[in-house]
Amino acid sequence: MIGLTKLFRRELELCEVRPGQTVAVLSEGDQLRDFAEASLSAARSLGAAIVDVNVPAEHALDANERMANIGRNGLLQNPWAIDLCCKADMVVDHMLLLFSHEQIAMQKAGTRILLAVEPQDILERLFPSPELRRRVEAGEARLKAARTLRFVNDAGTDVTYRLGGNFILSEYGFTATPGRWDHWPSGFLSTVAVKGGVDGRVVLAPGDIIYPVKSAVAEPIEFAIRSGVVEEVSGGTQAAELRHFMASYGDPRANAVSHIGWGLNRDCRWDARLPGIGMEGRAYYGNVLFSLGPDTEFGGDNNTACHLDMPMRNCTLWLDDELIVEAGEVVPADMRVHAR
Repeated sequence: MIGLTKLFRRELELCEVRPGQTVAVLSEGDQLRDFAEASLSAARSLGAAIVDVNVPAEHALDANERMANIGRNGLLQNPWAIDLCCKADMVVDHMLLLFSHEQIAMQKAGTRILLAVEPQDILERLFPSPELRRRVEAGEARLKAARTLRFVNDAGTDVTYRLGGNFILSEYGFTATPGRWDHWPSGFLSTVAVKGGVDGRVVLAPGDIIYPVKSAVAEPIEFAIRSGVVEEVSGGTQAAELRHFMASYGDPRANAVSHIGWGLNRDCRWDARLPGIGMEGRAYYGNVLFSLGPDTEFGGDNNTACHLDMPMRNCTLWLDDELIVEAGEVVPADMRVHAR
């Protein structure tokens, strides 16, 4: 592996960090302090002014703990930290603000945000590129124009999302645009349906993955969906465990269908046991990412802490009448990875 500071400098170069900009590096307690120090050094070496926004914490949550309680953080008790981040040109987030009101406030202030919490070897192996950006944006253009998304699999999935111009989250691993959030590593895109606009059933097949519990599906799990809400989760032992997990939040909004999308990163590995928060499964090339829970990243008002991302292999997906993914293989030429 290369040195952390060198790795983060390469990343910040993609983010077009340069003299005259201010980069705030957000961390909590001693959690990921090596990442924070590398980010600060890298930004300084590129001529940017730096701000070390280290929020005090007796017990800083690691990224996996935050993913299981999404959108909750200690910034409300530290308004000075929010203010510093909103005044910066860019925030490097080692705290994990995903699906939080604080992140949205920073974006509205024009601050671009890069989330980086995965282990160093994963950051390095899945290092982003302009070519990945091009393929993700090709998918984004199609998703913007579409009015329906339907996907199926051999396990019995057949579900339709009615789209209506809602926000599209495109992730290619770096950001140089004011107000734009991205996640290093990544390589996928997603959106949400119009309110109440999802009907059908989704059946997870053996081998699919459930995040944040980071478990591989061993037996089919079926979600019966009507008007954008999961009415029933059925199957065997894993389905019962999943029902219990969702019910443990005491929030019926955990049953709401959230975003839908597909992965475009050929370098990702399919293994629920990998360290980190699971970006490999989410961005895996040709997977369909089915999600439940919060939608605030997409302009919605569901801020439930229960967030389930379930990447599924071997699915077939259409946007309107165009075939996008066929049995887990990306179809359109401008989204495909071509042999070198």
